[in-house]
Order: sequence, then C-alpha cells, then structure tokens
Amino acid sequence: MSKRKDRLKDIVNQAIADQEVPHVKLKKMGPTSVDIEKLTRPSKETRQEYWGKGLTYFAIGLIIVLVVSIIGFVGIHGLATFIKDHVNVFHFLTSTDWDPSDGKNHVGAAAMIVTSFAVTLLSALVATPFAIAVALFMTEYTSKKGAKFLQSVMELLVGIPSVVYGFLGLTIIVPVIRNLFGGTGFGILAATLVLFVMVLPTITSLTVDSLNAVPSHFRKASAALGATHWQTISKVILPVATPRILTAVIFGMARAFGEALAVQMVIGNAVLMPYNLVSPSATLTSQLTSQMGNTVMGTLPNNALWSLALLLLIMSLVFNFLVRLVGKKGQK
Repeated sequence: MSKRKDRLKDIVNQAIADQEVPHVKLKKMGPTSVDIEKLTRPSKETRQEYWGKGLTYFAIGLIIVLVVSIIGFVGIHGLATFIKDHVNVFHFLTSTDWDPSDGKNHVGAAAMIVTSFAVTLLSALVATPFAIAVALFMTEYTSKKGAKFLQSVMELLVGIPSVVYGFLGLTIIVPVIRNLFGGTGFGILAATLVLFVMVLPTITSLTVDSLNAVPSHFRKASAALGATHWQTISKVILPVATPRILTAVIFGMARAFGEALAVQMVIGNAVLMPYNLVSPSATLTSQLTSQMGNTVMGTLPNNALWSLALLLLIMSLVFNFLVRLVGKKGQK
C-alpha cells in the first residue's frame, strides 16, 4: 500500500509540474497536493463486497463443519459395535439374530436391511408409473390452470406430516389388508402403500421439471416429421428426459428409505426376516425410532442402534452418488 501511495504521489506531482490538471483545486496535505488517503480508501460498494464474500465463505465453512461433524459423530458411535464390542461385521450384515441386550453379541441386522430395501423398491415401483402419468398430463395435455391446480395438490401432499400418513395407514390400510389377506395386517404391503403416497409428490414434481426441461424444438421437429402427439411423447420426450426421471425416482427412493415414523406405525416392528408381504417386520428406521430411547449410551444395545444409523448414513451417500452418476450420464 505504501508503494502504491508513493507511486500515486509521483504521478500527481508530475501532472502538476506538467500543468496537465490546471482546473483541479488541490488540497494541501503534507508534502503532496492531493488527498492520497481519499483516493486509496475502499468505497462503500467495495466494503459491501468484502462483507458479502466473508459471509458466503463463513456459511460454506459452517456447512462443511456440520456435515463432517455429523458423519464423524455417527461414524464413531456406529463403529464402536465392531471396535469396542468386537462384533463381526460379516455377522452383523448377514445374520438375522437380533437381541443385543442378551450380552451374547446377537447383533444381526440382515432382516431389517432386507425389509428396508424391499419397502423402498416396492414403493418406488408402484409410485413411478403414477408419477410419470401425472407429470405427462400436467405438461402435455392439461391447461396451465389445470397444471397449477395439480401442482398445488402435490405440494399439499408434501406438506402433510408423516404421523398423519402413518395414522391413516394404521386406521384404513392395515384393517383392509387384514380383512383381505388375514393375519395382523401389518407388514411390508402396508408400509409400501403408505410410502407410495408419500413419495408420489416428490417423484411427480421432479418428473414435471424433467419433462419441461426437454427443448421445445424437439417437439416441433417431431411434429414436422408427421409424428402424432403420443409418438412424440413416447419416442422423443420420454427418452430425452429419462436420465432426469431416473434421478427423480432415486430421490423418491431416498425419501422412502429414510422414512421412520409412518413406517413404524404400519410395519409391525418385529425383527424377523419377512417371508411374505403381510408378515410383521421392521426396517432400519423403525427399529431406531422405537428402541433408541430404551438403551443406555455406551452399551452394546445402544452401539448396535448407532450401527444401524451408520448404515442409513452410508445408504444416503450411495443415493447421492447415484444421483450424480445418472445426472452426468444425462448430460452426455
């Protein structure tokens, strides 16, 4: 800064000597004739830019610290089952014997893992055709008013709390399944139907964005070649939007995999390997929500539940990786 000031002084003095600024009224300031401090002082806009950059970097740093802290906290407690309690990782992932409170290291999460994936995949398979159909109707067939109305309905479904979905499933879906198929009515089928309604708005909204992102000249070119409206949809629009639609399905699966309260109310919460769709079972999330308050911190039952939480965290990272992978293929 001092070199810059000295250089500016030399330029001003030279200009005065050469009489290049005869109309400028100069102010005496020590050895020079110009207020060098005012010329080099940051403006208000520059200070605002510094503040904006500082706040942005602070927010980014805070988010990074929070993410690393969450991953580290869950990882430390989740790995304690294998490091401190000496539970075999392979046994944990493949065994169905879940009774961590008996003191014999009976910690097998295979039944909950299978149930979690079954509920997630089935709900996504049921919801995806409906979501694509609704999205096509909103983007290709109905008017703007109709599309706005359907969009408001989807937003309403998203805003309903999970406990309301679970209560509706408990009072309506479970009795219907009990009357149709027998048994208690609790199980994978009831959880699938509840999650179907919960993930449908997510997949539909993202699918609508995917279809709207298809360039309009694709539709015009197809129509110019004589294709019908449905041929344009099936042969042009859907193939182009497929990568983004797959991203929407993955987001819906991530929502279904991490849902806890609604699933807990209709699945039965029995840590058993499901042998059909109407037998009581448990997911990773339902076991966590129902048992975390009944364990003591640092004990094997508590550490085993943290290991389930670590599995959920790993699966969320896998879903994010799949989203990025599918997105890159879509760009290509």
